[in-house]
Amino acid sequence: MPPQKCEALRCEPLCRFADRLYFTTFPQPAPNPSVLNRLAAEPDNRPRVRSRPRDPHASAADETATYYYFTIDDQLLYLSFFQDWGPLNIAMVYKACILIHELLEDKDLSPHRLVLYSSEDPKRKANAALLLALFIMIVQRRAPWEAFHPIAELEFMPFRDAGRGPSDFSLNIQDCLWGIWKAMQHGLCDMNEFSVDDYEYYEKVENGDWNWITPNFIAFASPVDSTWIKKEKETKANGTAGPSSTASSSTGTDLALQRKLPTPFLNCLDYFDKRNIKLVVRLNTELYDRGTFLDRGIDHMELYFDDGTNPTDEIVRTFLDVADRVIEGGGVVAVHCKAGLGRTGTLIGAYLIWKYGFTANEAIAFMRIVRPGSVVGPQQQYMYLKQLEWCKWAAADEIKKQQAANALASATLVTPATPPAEEDELAVMDITPPHSPVHMAPVTPSRHVATAAAKAKAIATPGQPRKTPTAKRTLDHDSDEEDEAQDVLPALVLPTGPRPRVKASRTTGPKNVTASESRPTRVTRSTTGAANIRKTGTGSSNLPSPVKTSSSQGPNKIPRLATTRTTSAAKAAVAAASTTSRRPNPPGSPTPPSRLPTLAKRPPPSAASSSLTDVASATIKRTGTAQSDAWMKTNVAAVVVPASKSERPGLRPVRRRRSSFSSADVVA
Repeated sequence: MPPQKCEALRCEPLCRFADRLYFTTFPQPAPNPSVLNRLAAEPDNRPRVRSRPRDPHASAADETATYYYFTIDDQLLYLSFFQDWGPLNIAMVYKACILIHELLEDKDLSPHRLVLYSSEDPKRKANAALLLALFIMIVQRRAPWEAFHPIAELEFMPFRDAGRGPSDFSLNIQDCLWGIWKAMQHGLCDMNEFSVDDYEYYEKVENGDWNWITPNFIAFASPVDSTWIKKEKETKANGTAGPSSTASSSTGTDLALQRKLPTPFLNCLDYFDKRNIKLVVRLNTELYDRGTFLDRGIDHMELYFDDGTNPTDEIVRTFLDVADRVIEGGGVVAVHCKAGLGRTGTLIGAYLIWKYGFTANEAIAFMRIVRPGSVVGPQQQYMYLKQLEWCKWAAADEIKKQQAANALASATLVTPATPPAEEDELAVMDITPPHSPVHMAPVTPSRHVATAAAKAKAIATPGQPRKTPTAKRTLDHDSDEEDEAQDVLPALVLPTGPRPRVKASRTTGPKNVTASESRPTRVTRSTTGAANIRKTGTGSSNLPSPVKTSSSQGPNKIPRLATTRTTSAAKAAVAAASTTSRRPNPPGSPTPPSRLPTLAKRPPPSAASSSLTDVASATIKRTGTAQSDAWMKTNVAAVVVPASKSERPGLRPVRRRRSSFSSADVVA
């Protein structure tokens, strides 16, 4: 092979994600995909495939397979704030999923295996591998561990925060997979509701700089009103009260009308009006008049703490309570600090841990995919150390809610009033009632109490247990015979006339009657109770009390079970009870809910390699509806350049974002 060919195809062994989807890396700089595809057409330039289970069919397919190489290294770039470099944002994940899907659907590429490759640069390698794993999990609905398994043996550099100093808290690919997975489980990340155009427009500083973290949270940078700030400084210099604290809503409106608000601020106000924002939480110093939001019917709350520091427990507790009350009411909470990254991400991450059971790593990873740069510096260790305490808060809050619900339910029950004793009863008891000059009418129970008491008396007395327990009963074997003599039921009157001839067992008695049939049938309280349980599902008996028979028919004594052997009648009763208890539900009847997570059955081993349904299909969304794949086809034209006779599908040019992260947002 010529040296050029050897150098061009000198890549790592391919990692197999699916039947036609692979991942590999090339030495830096990575070759051009057109060169790779031209060389890959030659039969001698087949790459190595990472070890798989020994399968002669798979190895034979590897020898005859053809490959198509593509890369996103130069198209999907992470724009860092400082030393951060990933993970790529949700818009890039969206675009990569559509691109890979279009390549898989391309008819001209159907005979080829698709290979996503990157250079050996650790940052590009980790970002590309994460994109492919997210495609497997989101589009093909595999579980996170299955999406990570093909690259589990590779070494990746962990992601880091948007800080200046050395990184002391790391996120890996697994954290990102599990963060997106949990968000999808709780309905917090739905690609069908995602708009690439809106995301890329409003994340720009000149358009507002905000992102939807969940359907109930918006994280955004603080609006800045330079005119208001200047007037505030002049007012404080003159020693008078500032309009932000004392001015009424109408005064704030007049001030807003006298000047033109900045474009990002106006975009924010107009957007919040249309998207059901009910509360704005400010975590930084005042850079605008809060009355601007109040005039539009949006509540405003101050929870200031210093930039680059961690909030107190009181601040976190207040935020959780207020935000949850707004969200449970159907509203949206918008949170901002100066840049909308560090302090904002910390409180929203605390809510994700408290409400949905995220871990700190999962919450940080998910928020950095949705809004890159979230949670900076010591706030990462703070969330990691406080995650268990916030989970305890959640458990205690659930207990309080349950206790409040039980108290409310018990408060609705009416306690019946007991009427006072009559005078003749008091005379018999030799009690002299206190003298009262005013005659008080006796208190009578209300109408519904009397009705309830009448219904209670109409209920038949439940059947008695086989043994009536006595107080402080001891193990006394001498009293067993007395209890047996008392615990009896009258025997059933057997029908008269000839008995049918029944074949006898080979090992017992006469040919016409078996040994069990030769004895009179005994009916005990325990057997009648068991029959009632099988009929009604409860232990109560609605049967009338036993009728007394003539003295000629003596009662039957309940036998004791001296050994573990049972009679044929007892065995038949046990078999009948087990059959009844294991009877399946009738068709169409609802299945009782389980306390365990509902997991779909795995496909058989023969189909596990090619099936797109697995354990993830039933738990992607808890809403009970299957996730739609319409988003991969709706915005294809806006994301991917369609294929032509000479070119395969490719990504359109990416809009770049201008950072709003300043040096004041990081504590050295």
